[in-house]
Order: sequence, then structure tokens, then C-alpha cells
Amino acid sequence: MARAGLGEGWHCAFANDVDDMKVAAYRANWGADDMQPGDVGQLALDDLPNGVADLAWASFPCQDLSLAGDYRGLGRESDDATTRSGTFWAFWKLMRGLRADGRPPRTIVLENVYGALTSHAGKDFAAIGAALASEDYRFGAVVINAAHFVPQSRPRVFFIAVHRSEGLPAHLLQDGPHADWHPPALVAAQAGMTRTARAAWLWWNIPRPAARNVGFADVIEDQPTGVSWDSPARTQRLIDLMSDVHRAKLAAAQGSGQRMVGGVYRRTRVEKEGIKRQRAEVRFDDVAGCLRTPGGGSSRQSILVVEGPHIRSRLLSPREAARLMGLPDDYALPARYNDAYHLCGDGVCAPVVRHIARHILEPVLAASRTLPRAAAE
Repeated sequence: MARAGLGEGWHCAFANDVDDMKVAAYRANWGADDMQPGDVGQLALDDLPNGVADLAWASFPCQDLSLAGDYRGLGRESDDATTRSGTFWAFWKLMRGLRADGRPPRTIVLENVYGALTSHAGKDFAAIGAALASEDYRFGAVVINAAHFVPQSRPRVFFIAVHRSEGLPAHLLQDGPHADWHPPALVAAQAGMTRTARAAWLWWNIPRPAARNVGFADVIEDQPTGVSWDSPARTQRLIDLMSDVHRAKLAAAQGSGQRMVGGVYRRTRVEKEGIKRQRAEVRFDDVAGCLRTPGGGSSRQSILVVEGPHIRSRLLSPREAARLMGLPDDYALPARYNDAYHLCGDGVCAPVVRHIARHILEPVLAASRTLPRAAAE
């Protein structure tokens, strides 16, 4: 999805993933030439293409940096196999090797969940910053919510790094944090980095995108593929799981006089006297909840379509999930529902990637009198 977001002006020279399903999906959309499947920890410098990449992009596993992973963290560089998010260190070993070989990538982008700001009390964020600074990169981080571009609430942290040998146009920087991209949690995480990392820090100046003109209801299929509508009894069971607060939201949607689409997740909540109950929680703000993978303690997202007294429910379809990631309808998805939903839930929102490329990466490369030639993904 990073490749989809970068666009046709970029050429991918190398891609890697350990998941066979994701490898197959990548090849279905982009071909097999640049994809090398397998554990990133088993890659050697000789496996990477020759030359200097304009971009190295890494979206490493998020389980240990999110609530579902109990915030276990990156692990240490010396024991990078102990946590899934520890695959960052395997990736970083390759980046260090490229620098030692005299061909560090001109830019690097690292993408992860919002929990990257606070996991291990900020130590993970600080470790990433220290790693970037140690290899002569100037860098900053931004939090971008996909909801600026698509009707999905999906805040993600993006470290954007530029090698010190590259030009850096002044208009790309600002003197301090901006509320749009630098929330208090990021500002606090930046303050907790090492002195060397803070000296290499950049406050990126990214323009706010135009107002989104697509709502959640706009991506919903009238005749869904890959899923079926629930029976009335199953829909009622979903409603029965709602608390009074969420039933009131449903009643308000029914009384609106409009066709309303709401996203529903099932959550386990601790209620009176410490009793745990499964609850169905709905939102009718025309934005979907954050897509997640079916595992890791998070459920698949359902939808409610409300038209006055008539209420229908079903799972979000794979194509709808892909649309919520900003992918075109001709983007090939896995045939199995769980695989397609997993692919989208683990992905990066393509329009966010395009925004970063357009407003930071491409101006940096242009300033160094280069053109985007090779993206190592």
C-alpha cells in the first residue's frame, strides 16, 4: 500500500514481507520481480539492490506498540527476535550496512501505530530517534490520521528522515510543533529523546489537505461482495449487546430521517462490580472505526445501515475495507475474507503516503537535483 500511495513516479527496486498471504497479494498487484519473501532478519546486504535508494520505507509489526500487544515494546537491539516489533532492529541493521557501504538511502520513512509514542514510557520512540541520529539522519515525526483523506479513524506515527548529505528546503520546516501533526503525546516523546537525537530533530511543515468529500456511507456497497446481510435475529442480538449510550445513538440515527451507516465493534467492558461484558459500540459520525486485524484481541468491524425503523447489519466487506485504505477498486485482494480484511487492517493508508511523498520526500529529492528513482520498500 505504500507503493500504491507513492504513485507512478516511483519505481520499487526491492520489497520484502514474511507473510505468504501478503507476498501473494503484493505480486498480484505489482508482479514478482522486486518482491523477496522471508524474514527480514535473514536478509543480508547482498540481497539488496546496488545503488542508492531515494527511499527506504518500513512498516514494522505494531502488536507490541498497541493496546492489543500490551505495549511490550521494540525490545533491545541486542535481542531483536524477542518481540515482533523488534523486527525494526533487523531492518535497521540493513540501513547501517548501507551507510557503511557508502550508499545510505536518501530518505527513510518508518510507520507505526499511535502507541509508538508512549510504549515503554517513551523509550521505544527514543530508541528509534537515537538509531536515526546515529546514522547521520535528520528526522522528525508526525501523527497523521487517515480521516483527513478517507472516512476511517486511523492515526499513525510517521518518522520521516533525510540523510545529512541531502538538501533540505527551508519551507519544509517550522520552528516548533503544529497542532495538526504534533499532538502533546508526540511533543512529550520528543522531549524524552537523547540530546543527540533532539539535535537532529526536525519539525516538519506539512500543509493541511483539502477537506475530505467522501463519507463512510459513500464506500458502502449496495450489493456487498464476500459477505452477506445478517438475519433479523442476528441484527437484534447485536443491538441487545449495546449499552444505553449506544442504543441512544441508534435511536438518534433512526430519527434523523436519513440513511445512516454506522461502524460497530464488539468490546469487552468492565462494568458494575467488576463484571466483564461484551458490548457492541456504534458510531454514526460518517467515519469508520480503525480497521484492525481479526486477531490480537480486536474484532472485525460490522456495519449498521439504518433507514428509519429498518435496521440491517453485516460485516464490512473486503472491498469496503480496501476503499477505507484509499485503494482503487481494481486493487487485487485475497480471495478469503479474513485474509483480505487482515491485509487492509495491517496496511498503510495510500493517500497519506502520497501526501508525505508530495509535500516532503519529493521536494527534498528535487532540492538535491535528483528524481525519485528507486524506492526500497
